Amino acid sequence: MTTTLTAHGAATPAPGPGTDLAIDARGLVKHFGSTKAVDGVDLAVPAGTVYGVLGPNGAGKTTTVSMLATLLTPTAGSAKIFGYDVVADSVAVRSLIGVTGQYASVDEDLSARQNLMLFARLLGKSRSESKSRAAELLTDFALDEAADRPLKEFSGGMRRRLDLAASLLDTPPLLFLDEPTTGLDPRTRAQMWETIRKLVAQGSTVLLTTQYLDEADQLADRIAVIDRGRVIADGTADELKESVGLSTLTLAPVDRADAPTVAQLAESVLGEPAALSAEAGRITAPLHRQDLVPDLLIALRERQITVDEITVSKPSLDEVFLTITGQPEQLSAADNS
Repeated sequence: MTTTLTAHGAATPAPGPGTDLAIDARGLVKHFGSTKAVDGVDLAVPAGTVYGVLGPNGAGKTTTVSMLATLLTPTAGSAKIFGYDVVADSVAVRSLIGVTGQYASVDEDLSARQNLMLFARLLGKSRSESKSRAAELLTDFALDEAADRPLKEFSGGMRRRLDLAASLLDTPPLLFLDEPTTGLDPRTRAQMWETIRKLVAQGSTVLLTTQYLDEADQLADRIAVIDRGRVIADGTADELKESVGLSTLTLAPVDRADAPTVAQLAESVLGEPAALSAEAGRITAPLHRQDLVPDLLIALRERQITVDEITVSKPSLDEVFLTITGQPEQLSAADNS
């Protein structure tokens, strides 16, 4: 679904007074009968940033986005978009946002160009503006060669690219991207990443839900992990990684016979137990203080021990997700909760 919620012909209102937040959600709750899909979500998204939302199947990501985008009314709690309440000021909110969902809502009998021009006209653009913007987006999403073919002849990936292009006909102050790169090939996925970066550089704010942990790692300034309808972790990617474990130092001496000595030096300098893999000739140790690494290298040089590999690695976002949620890092491509 692609839903661009800018009102036809309406002027975009100015942000509300006294707010630097694009999204300010407090205690959002949504019940569907006896099912509590969202159970007190708090989000604070600074303007001009990419905010990633991760969560396992049924975590409440899409329901949260739907409430923020005025598509669902919260059961309890409140949310403001640039200072405008999503319930009381829903018309103003809709003129400030765009939403791209998980499924394409395009006309199968029209061409890609016709679909984009139709959407642009519905947004209040002139015919010439619509034609120009459609051509620009068709090129950006590598659809210009197929621009005048009916959509019934398009592959699933091509339709997805068109859906994303349609969501960018306007450049709203806030764009919700719900699983935007699901089903895209690596090249188009990378193009979408670059498009998101350009949008933010131009002043837009993006809330991104994704099933790809590396996507959140690459793009998001901050990340919220939602599980069972609650935000259970929030921070930068580095902060989340640091919260679940230390960095690890790995050393491999040129001469494997030096490995036991390297392990002893590592323990002495770093103050941590070092693990020695005799077969691989590698030493690994937890790293509390990265500033001690130069001291270890000096100690190795004094003993004339040469290493041909030294790496410092942080926990991956995959490990963060698994540790925080207790579930494998396989996120949903169709989170309908």
